[in-house]
Order: sequence, then C-alpha cells, then structure tokens
Amino acid sequence: MKENTSIRVSDLGKRYSIGKQKDTSLRSTLTGIFKPSSKVDQFWALKNINFEINKGDVVGIIGKNGAGKSTLLKVLSQITKPTTGKIEINGRVASLLEVGTGFHPELTGRENVYLNGTILGMTRQEVKDKFDQIVAFSGVGKFIDTPVKNYSSGMYVRLAFSVAAHLEPEILIIDEVLAVGDAEFQRKCLGKMGDAAREGITILFVSHNIAAVKELCTKGIVLKSGEIQYSGSQLEAIDFYHKINTPPKKTNGLFTNELIEIKSFETKSNTLTAISISSGFTFSMDFLHKTENKNLALTFELRSKDEVIVFHHGTWLCEENDSKKGIYSISGDVPANFLNAGHYSFNVIFASSLHDVFMNAEGVHTIEVENETLAGNNTILPGVTRPMINYSTEFKEQ
Repeated sequence: MKENTSIRVSDLGKRYSIGKQKDTSLRSTLTGIFKPSSKVDQFWALKNINFEINKGDVVGIIGKNGAGKSTLLKVLSQITKPTTGKIEINGRVASLLEVGTGFHPELTGRENVYLNGTILGMTRQEVKDKFDQIVAFSGVGKFIDTPVKNYSSGMYVRLAFSVAAHLEPEILIIDEVLAVGDAEFQRKCLGKMGDAAREGITILFVSHNIAAVKELCTKGIVLKSGEIQYSGSQLEAIDFYHKINTPPKKTNGLFTNELIEIKSFETKSNTLTAISISSGFTFSMDFLHKTENKNLALTFELRSKDEVIVFHHGTWLCEENDSKKGIYSISGDVPANFLNAGHYSFNVIFASSLHDVFMNAEGVHTIEVENETLAGNNTILPGVTRPMINYSTEFKEQ
C-alpha cells in the first residue's frame, strides 16, 4: 500500500443469513434431529466494493436506507468481519457508529468517559489530560456524575462524540451521529470535523444530511443495494445520488422532467395482433429533448416480472455539436423466438455519459408475450428466452 494511502478496499463483500435464529439449547438440539431444517436465505449487504482513500481525504458515503452504508463502516471498523475481500488500513482509527457505543448504563458520565476512551485506544493519562475539554465540548458537565442510563439520547451522543473527537486519530469513522442532538451541537460537530480535516485526518462520514456532506466532504461514494454506484468528488456524487433517487414526474402515464419528456411508447407485433413467442415485435418511442448542445445516449432495458434483466441495450442519438431541441422518434426490433411467454416491462435511461443521467424512467411500458405451441410443445417453460435451436446429432461409436 502506498505511503499516502489511509484505506484500501479490494473486492469486499459481506453476506448475512436470513432465516429463523438458531436455538442452541439442548432441548432444541435434540428435538431438531427429528425436524426438517428451516430454509435460510443468503443476503449480500455488500458486493464487489473497491476503493482507495488517501490521507487527509474527507469522504461522504451516501445512499438510501438499506444501501449498505452502516455495514461498510462496521466492516472497516473491524466490528464485523467481511465475507470476501481485503481491507488495508494505515493509521489509528476511531469509530463512532452508534449512540453510546461502549457506554455502560449503570456508570456515570465521568466513568464512561474513561471507559470509552480506553476502548477507543486512549491511555488513562490521555483521557485525564483531555477530560475537561471532552466535558466542555459535550455540554453535559452538570450531569457528568449522573449514571448515563438517565441521559437522553441527545446527551448520550454528545458525550460519545466528544470522546471520539478528542482521541486525535489518524482515521475517523462516523455514522449519522448528527441525526441526534440540537442544531447548535450539530454545528459544533461539523466544526470539530472540519478542524480534523484541516489537520490532515482522514474522515469517513455517513449521513443523510446532504448539506453536511456537501459542506464537510471533499469526495463522495454513492451506495445502492450494497454496491458502489459512483465514486468521485462530493458534488458529483451528490448530483448522481439525486438523479438516481428522484423519480421523474408522470404526465398522462408517461414521464417528464426539465430535460426530457416521453411523449409516447408503443409496441407492435411483427406478424400478429398479440405478441407471441414466434412473432417478435417492434417498440417505438417519441420524446421531447428540451435542451441543446448536450450529448444524448438512450438505453432501453427490458425486465421480466421477476426483475431479471433480459437486455440492457442502447445507442448514441446525437453528439454535442448536433444536439437540437425538439421531438425525436426511435424504434427497435426484438426478433422472433427470443422471449419466452410471460410479463415484461421497459425501462428507459437518458444520459450524456455513464455518470450524467438525465432520466431513469422505470416501467414506461409493459408487454405480455403469449404462449404457443412450438415444435409440438405448448408447456410454459422456465427462463426468459425460448429460442429456436437447430440440433445436429451424430453417433460416434459403441
């Protein structure tokens, strides 16, 4: 790992088992011998995560609930082990992932400062030297000798953040602590993290507060369904996050925003009134392009009812120099004997580049492919495709 690299993650994945919690009691073990085992599903909270963070980077990790943000921080903090991949960390790490992590409810605030500081890696002398600063920053000095079980959630997080912030780590990992606490304390937290960033401390910051990510961070990572969708500057990451999570408005059942308006989308069987396996079909779309001097690429995505991607295919419509405002029409042909019988839906993606998406219109149009007898077989078969395949057979030897 390079000398100026704080964190490098390679092919990281985290898998959880979803199912009934296993009872390890003797009675359960004995009775379980005569019972069939319950099905346990596998869920990948993180998949194929790769990134490198340099010393002094302040990285905001954003994504909707369930995107894998907190899981990523727990793996980086070594709270939970990854299922796959490798993590390399260069520097002293302090983590603040949950309110009051490492606090004992029966101990006073004073006792928990020493306990939590020790857990985070500080010596008792370091805690003693910084104790007054920690308490002053937290604002709970009046209750420092009160058991923390009597603290509000706001007091909890203020004291916990204050301990972590005064650890003087080389890498600081923070998960949504600013969601708790009043506006004044949130400003103090941002100020403290800003000071840490100016001192060259590497910070990983998960937050739904996009304004805080924009103000504090210099880089951004967008997570969705456990995978990195974008990594770059914080402004570009925020812009990308908004584009993939802001659905376009519908007009008469179709889609529109400030850049694109889908006027119509139609499908037509090539040979019959209804679409069947052997007929194939043509799809066509009219749309209004509201800007000019913009590259315009268009991708059609067809999905089965089970959300299996049948194809993801597109084309460049116009380059920047010849891009004009106005109504465009585009059509495509799906060949016969390509789709199996079933229900399918079209998504349409307009973009000027891989990370500059104008519109992601889901479910623009649906089709039903009817079953029919092919080669004497009218059974509904599994799979999303049902091609006509010519086989040749040759007997080799006995």
